[in-house]
Amino acid sequence: MSGNTIGQAFRVTTYGESHGLAVGATIDGCPAGLPLAEEEVQAELDRRKPGTSDLVSRRKEEDRVRILSGLFEDQTTGTPISMMVYNLDVDSSSYEPLADSPRPGHADLTYALKYGRRDYRGGGRSSGRETVGRVMGGAVAKKLLLHTHGIRIAGHTLQIASVKAAAADFDAVLKAQQNEVRCADEAKGTEMARAIRAAAESGDSVGGIAEVIARGVPPGVGEPVFDKLDAEVAKALLSIGSVKGVEFGAGFGVASLKGSEANDPIANIDGSPRLLTNRAGGILGGISTGNDMVVRFAVKPTPSISLVQHTLDMVSMKDVEIRISGRHDPCIVPRIIPVAEAMVAIVLADLMIRGGFINPARI
Repeated sequence: MSGNTIGQAFRVTTYGESHGLAVGATIDGCPAGLPLAEEEVQAELDRRKPGTSDLVSRRKEEDRVRILSGLFEDQTTGTPISMMVYNLDVDSSSYEPLADSPRPGHADLTYALKYGRRDYRGGGRSSGRETVGRVMGGAVAKKLLLHTHGIRIAGHTLQIASVKAAAADFDAVLKAQQNEVRCADEAKGTEMARAIRAAAESGDSVGGIAEVIARGVPPGVGEPVFDKLDAEVAKALLSIGSVKGVEFGAGFGVASLKGSEANDPIANIDGSPRLLTNRAGGILGGISTGNDMVVRFAVKPTPSISLVQHTLDMVSMKDVEIRISGRHDPCIVPRIIPVAEAMVAIVLADLMIRGGFINPARI
């Protein structure tokens, strides 16, 4: 199986399965001299770990990170940084009846068709558990971006089910991390939580839309034509399970605008050319403009639901009905936000090293 590494100059390889011994990541290409403490990585992992409320999976994982290499005296050495988290709360019993019956909406069927076999325990490699490694890599990338250029990255929930929140400024997005659905609008956040609980009580699930903002990205980041900043970010976000659509700035809304409405006026701001509005989402021609980079993505409802679903027994090739048990998020959106932030950070770190914004050898 290839396809487990993202990046060229700053590379993150994730490993592990949902019910395997451990999950983790190897980060290669981080310059030497970056101050990095295990606690900083742990803080990011704590934002995505399960078992924190009734709105997320009840799987109890401490997700305690162990940094195995690449650090000396709390600084990166320029060598590969290997990190690992043990899987502790593993219960595969609820998956055994589904060993021959692919779950609708999951990668069970396609993994079986491609590889001829699959790890049916929680989806194996295709499980959301794989995102632990992404968050590890993102933690390093975030620290690198903040340390070298003061770049901050934060995400928030814009919609869950039919409940929609208004756009929020960056400071409000930062504060949104403190509530259970990560919505900057407190009243809408309460409605969103209610919608998630209602779906869970009925045995169903809901999806939503989230947004990530990167503030402080300098102009000039991106490598046209095939490695454009927006193209690389879109690929990174779409590589996350359950993400089904990505848009930047005004996004799909530009379809109903005229050119005079969609274009961002350019002016002299403090001696530099800047865009007065940001309908482009901080990117033009695949290159950053210096404005906030704004990206939104749609997340499908969790496919693991306890309602009866129709599938196929792959041995007998007969139609069967299944009911999925186990511990699953009734809505993935709140826990996917730190994962999305991580992917944005990894792409920015990679392109900024490639573009000469960050010294690839040492800081």
